Amino acid sequence: MNTVTEEKTRPVVDWSLAAATGAFLVRGGPAVSREEAQLAVSELRELTVNAEAHVRELTGLGAGLPLLPGEVVDRPGWVRAAAAGLDSLTSNALRALPSNPLAPVLAGGAGVQTGVVLAVLASRVLGQYDPFGGAGGRLLLVAPNVVTAQHTMQVPGRDFRLWVCLHECTHRLQFTAVPWLRDYFADEVERLVSGLATEDDGVADFVSRLPTALREAKRAKADGSVVALSQLLRSPQQRAVFDKLLALSTLLEGHADYVMDAVGPGVVPAVEQIRARFTARRNGGGLLDRLLRTLLGIDAKIRQYAQGAAFTRHVVDRVGMTGFNAVWTSPNTLPSRAEIADPAAWVRRVHG
Repeated sequence: MNTVTEEKTRPVVDWSLAAATGAFLVRGGPAVSREEAQLAVSELRELTVNAEAHVRELTGLGAGLPLLPGEVVDRPGWVRAAAAGLDSLTSNALRALPSNPLAPVLAGGAGVQTGVVLAVLASRVLGQYDPFGGAGGRLLLVAPNVVTAQHTMQVPGRDFRLWVCLHECTHRLQFTAVPWLRDYFADEVERLVSGLATEDDGVADFVSRLPTALREAKRAKADGSVVALSQLLRSPQQRAVFDKLLALSTLLEGHADYVMDAVGPGVVPAVEQIRARFTARRNGGGLLDRLLRTLLGIDAKIRQYAQGAAFTRHVVDRVGMTGFNAVWTSPNTLPSRAEIADPAAWVRRVHG
């Protein structure tokens, strides 16, 4: 990849401004008693250790790795962590863009816009494992959002907190138990962004066409947001990288969704009630909420969960969990987008 000296480059996004903007704009959490807040925070921190033990037992991944607690944050804390993680993930590719006299202004504008998006997402995200946060990654649990969701769905507090921890601990285990996955993901993101950066007006063209694409996505069916975004990528090479990243993201999210339910009522007694009400909550919302979800790609993300979980379920049913774990062997055994939709094709390719 072409490199550019530090003196001639500037970041495209001012991530410090993005973090400050998002933290300033984000809404406060729910009004709860001190006792309930303290219980939620302490349980979330402790249950991550318990949850990961269950995930390891089910998946067979991570034997011998240390069992570590997660970090419990508020909404501004999540915004700051998300901005730092995105900075780490995209810094190499974005800094490869040639500088120009307006770079600080453009970076500031992009930082403000990114901060607005992070502020919206900060009231929705229950948890997140960020493999690029610090040396060993960060598992974050957003306490006010977990409490809000639990109150809205009227499900048992401890069961719901453990259920959320199961999902996020699965993500942590995916990256910590599969040593090559973090670098592979970062390299593919860098390839995608660098492909835009090395084209004449590539990033500017992408951004200029984004509003139209998102309006089309709002009117589209099925994976409208995904289709619209893929159409913004001009070259076959960019679309190929996008397909790889989308397939990987679908696998990771679907695998985590499968695991959080597969542990069963022996671990989370209210798991069936929680899943039913959580699915209804994902699909609900008023007109404004639905519009925001479409513009931010959240509806496409919801479909990823379902499609990835269906892939995981099919493969585990056919070849068992050990057979499924062949996906983690190397980048060559990851499913393609076509195989995510046709898991039998992946089974035939990998298991013959």
